[in-house]
Amino acid sequence: MNTVTEIAPVITAANEALRRDFPLKPFAIRHKLAGHPLLSLPRIAQLAAELPRDLIEYNSGKVAISQDPDAIASVDLDPVEVVKSIETAGAWMVLKRVENSPEYRRLLEDTLLSVARARGFNSLLDAGFEQVEGFLFVSSPNSTTPFHLDSEDNFFVHIHGEKFFTIFDNKDRAIVSDDEIERSMTRHRNLKYDERFAPRGTEFHLFAGDGCYVPYQWPHWVRTADSYSISMAITWKTREVRRLNDLHFFNSMLRGIGLPQPAAAGYAAGARCAETRVLSHRDHGDQTLARVAGDAPRVAQDSAGQRRELLSEGGVRRA
Repeated sequence: MNTVTEIAPVITAANEALRRDFPLKPFAIRHKLAGHPLLSLPRIAQLAAELPRDLIEYNSGKVAISQDPDAIASVDLDPVEVVKSIETAGAWMVLKRVENSPEYRRLLEDTLLSVARARGFNSLLDAGFEQVEGFLFVSSPNSTTPFHLDSEDNFFVHIHGEKFFTIFDNKDRAIVSDDEIERSMTRHRNLKYDERFAPRGTEFHLFAGDGCYVPYQWPHWVRTADSYSISMAITWKTREVRRLNDLHFFNSMLRGIGLPQPAAAGYAAGARCAETRVLSHRDHGDQTLARVAGDAPRVAQDSAGQRRELLSEGGVRRA
């Protein structure tokens, strides 16, 4: 059995949720990132000036939960001005792929390493934390993030203000169907929301220092309260998740030529359960290499390239 080196926890959860529920169910977390200088408004404004423009997205925060993406009002300010005037701008903004900055990459990796150690692993790779990315959200008071899902796992950490994060079970196909999942990955992330879904949701009421774990493809929507908000999504993709994403994209192509693929959701759930078993073996020091979801269809290289192009046009996370 390997000896796990201790590291001060950045993210914690009650009732052994990091071992019991991860990665299959959402749960509340606490974190120590509130007040970090990299997550202050002045530093975020500096980051907005440094990032390529195509890694910054912003628009009016006055949108519906079930929002038509073609009918979202814009904000007539440049990105730095949006950050500096976020209390009054009426805006929602995301700074994408902040790990491209070495300082932010260290912050993301140190945070996830503390989770890996808490779960009995010595490294990010051993814990399955691959393709680590960060997304910084800055929102004006009383803003809404429409109903959507993200095709990776996510520790959502709240830094400033008050926020309500409502999440739904991804196995409930009465809420989001397979073809809607595929459409969100290949066209636009926003999903249709019906108020009748509300009783099925779990709401996390977040203040600075709070957060939640958002499992792969669990649909959610978010709203801020009467103060501006800063949050960050710390995301990663395991090998199994990358295979599932390819499977969804491949099924989308088949569905597009009239061949429905109804089994994708069940396959995804089974793969995540299998992934959990593999990570559980690693928790107990079993270093045996295991193949999970090994029968997932491999998408041809040109199809994978098409998937990346489609995602760059619209399939980007929102939280």
